[in-house]
Amino acid sequence: MFAVSLGDDGAQLRPLEPWQAEEFLAHMDRARGLVDPWVPFAAAAKDIDSARSLLQRYADKQAADTGRLYGIWLDGTLVGGVMLRIFEAGTGNCEIGCWLEPAGEGRGLVNRASRKLIDWAVDVRGMHRVEWVASAANTRSVAAAERLGMTRDGVLRESYLYRGVRHDQEIWSVLASEWRAGRG
Repeated sequence: MFAVSLGDDGAQLRPLEPWQAEEFLAHMDRARGLVDPWVPFAAAAKDIDSARSLLQRYADKQAADTGRLYGIWLDGTLVGGVMLRIFEAGTGNCEIGCWLEPAGEGRGLVNRASRKLIDWAVDVRGMHRVEWVASAANTRSVAAAERLGMTRDGVLRESYLYRGVRHDQEIWSVLASEWRAGRG
């Protein structure tokens, strides 16, 4: 198994795979309060079978080259993750997403992990456009897109129904040329 260092604090980015369902479920239980208000990701892992199923869906996506899922470990504990929720190699477009539990907040983990994933998508896989989609009310996610140097493309008003509430979705993106230029 590989691990990519996220800095001097011992944080690592590693693949999340079905055999890690128990660890992933325990993490989702800790992250649920931060994740559930915005997306059904944590709700999709409510027991060991559903956690394994979610991880298997992403393993299948990786095998089909349509998505990826990586965990963020800090001091040996899974505290968050990043994903390529959508990955369209043929068109050069993908969508990155993230989540954290409280123990991972305030350390720049999402930023560092997202940068590694975007670097890979742009430099290795030749992606042209990387998107970030967030509920406009999820100010932390919107701020993360800004910190990554993404451009706000627009708002899809009341386009996302979740738990009986319609959310505006902000679409952010960075083009490969912008990403490379931003790295200096």
